[in-house]
Amino acid sequence: MAQKETLSSLTHGNFAKELSIADGKMPPNAVDFEKLIIGTFLIDKKGLDHSIDLLTPEVFYDPRHQVIFSTILKLYEGNHPVDLMTVIQDLKKEDKLSQAGGDHYIIDLTMGVSSSAHIEYHVRVILEKYILRSLINVSANVIDSSYKESTDVFELLDKAEQSFFEITNGTIKKGFDTANSLVKQAIDTIKSLKDKEGLSGVPSGFRDVDKETGGWQNSDLIIIAARPAMGKTAFLLSMARNIAVGHKIPMALFSLEMASVQLITRMIASETRISSEKLRKGTLDDEEWQRLFSNVSELENAPLYIDETPSLSIFDFRAKCRRLVMQHGVRLIMVDYLQLMTAGGGGKGTGNREQEISMISRSLKAIAKELNVPVIALSQLSRSVETRPGKRPQLSDLRESGAIEQDADIVSFIFRPEYYKITVWDNDEEGQETSTENQAELIIAKHRNGATADVRLSFLKHFAKFGDVEAAFDGGNGGFGQNEPSGFDKIKTTIQPGAAFDLPNSSQVSGSSMNDFDDDDDFPF
Repeated sequence: MAQKETLSSLTHGNFAKELSIADGKMPPNAVDFEKLIIGTFLIDKKGLDHSIDLLTPEVFYDPRHQVIFSTILKLYEGNHPVDLMTVIQDLKKEDKLSQAGGDHYIIDLTMGVSSSAHIEYHVRVILEKYILRSLINVSANVIDSSYKESTDVFELLDKAEQSFFEITNGTIKKGFDTANSLVKQAIDTIKSLKDKEGLSGVPSGFRDVDKETGGWQNSDLIIIAARPAMGKTAFLLSMARNIAVGHKIPMALFSLEMASVQLITRMIASETRISSEKLRKGTLDDEEWQRLFSNVSELENAPLYIDETPSLSIFDFRAKCRRLVMQHGVRLIMVDYLQLMTAGGGGKGTGNREQEISMISRSLKAIAKELNVPVIALSQLSRSVETRPGKRPQLSDLRESGAIEQDADIVSFIFRPEYYKITVWDNDEEGQETSTENQAELIIAKHRNGATADVRLSFLKHFAKFGDVEAAFDGGNGGFGQNEPSGFDKIKTTIQPGAAFDLPNSSQVSGSSMNDFDDDDDFPF
C-alpha cells in the first residue's frame, strides 16, 4: 500500500500541470487502441479473461474509458456477466452513464470489434503509453519538489527512485488480488515444488535448515542473532558460499564493519583449510600455494556482490538493493550487521537508539517486501544470555528493540555450548548424551509461516565453517574431511587473483566488534 501511495503521489499531478511540463505537447496515448480494448471486453469474454488482470482504470488515457473499465472490473470481480447491457445498466445505477459518454458511445465502442485475436498486443500498446505518461509525471514532480526549500533531499531521492523502480519492473498494477487468482497462483506454486524437494525459497545449503524453512522465502525478513564468538559472520559466509557457489544464485552481502577483501579471505581460509595467518603473511608451502591459486582462479565469476560501506543509512541501502536487483538479478540480500546501520539520510539519527533500531527493522522488512527477495540480517543479543545457567538464547534477548522480533518473519539464534565449556547437549532425548564438540545449533525461535525448531549443524572453529552434521567429516560437499576440501572448485567471485593478500598486518585486521568483543576470539584468525 505504501508503494502504491508513493507512486500515486508522484505520478498523478493535475492535467494542466502535466501539459505545461510537456511544453504544450499531447501526453503519450493510444485512444484508438483503448476503444478496441473496451469494445472487445464488452463482446468477448475470452479477451476479458486473458487481459483484465493486466490493467487498472488509470492505464486508460480517456476519462470515459476509465469509468467504463471500472464498471467492467467491478462486474467481473463480482462474477456477474459482462456485456453491453450489464455495463450500461450498472453505469445508470451508479449515475455515471454521462461520465462514460452515454449509451450511444458505449454501443459505438463495440461496432468496430470482430474478435479478441490481438487483444494482448493492444493491451501492451496502451500500457507502454501509460508508462511514458508515468515517467513524465514522476519527472515533473521531482523537478517541482527540487525547487522547494523545504524538501528533504534524501526523502525525495528515495521516493523518486522507488517510483522509477516500480515503473521499470512493471509493478504498477491494481492494489488487490482476487481469491480466484490467488488460488491459481498457490496451486501453480505447489505444482512447481513437486521436483524441488520442498524448496520453495532460496536454499541455505544446510539440509536440515532447508527442511524446516523450505528455503528462505521471498519478502521475508530473517534475523540471525547470537552473542560474540558464536560464529555469526562465519555462518553468514558459509551460507553465502552455499548459495552463490552451490546453487549459482546471485546474492548481495553488505558488510558494515569488515572490508570486503577480508571477507573473501575468510572464505578462502574456510574452504582451503589454509589459516588466515598464513594468508596475511604469505607463508604458504608449495602445496598450499597450488591449492590457493587453483581455488582463487575460479572465484572470479561468482554471483556474489559485496558492499563494505560503513555506517550505511537505510536510504542508501534501499537504493543499492534496488540497483542490485534490477541490474544483477540479485535474489537474496544479507546484512552484517543490523545495529551498525543508521536510520536517517546522510547518517543522521532519528530519536533515541531504540526508535532508530525500530525504524531500521521496519525498513528492512519493507525493502524485502518491495523487492520480493529474502533479507537476512545479523543482530546482537544482550548480556542477559550470559547470566542464564544453560546460556541458551531466547527472543527476549534481542538487543535494543522489541521491534526486531515483531518485524521479522524468522528469528533464529546461533548457539555453541562448547564455547561455554558445556560438553553435552541439554536438549537430547532421554538416555542420549551427544557431545557438543565441533557442533552448533541454529535455534529457530520464531517462524511466522512454519514451526519452530532446533537444528544441529557441524562447526569447526579452526576454519570458522558450518556444515551439515552428517557431512562434517566425510570429505564430501560441505564437509571437513581429510580429502581436498570442496567448495572453491566451483566458486566464482569478483575479486582479482592475488587480491586476498592486499591486507594490513595481523595486528590491524579486526573481527566483529559486537558488544565490544572480538567475534573471532575463539577462532585462530
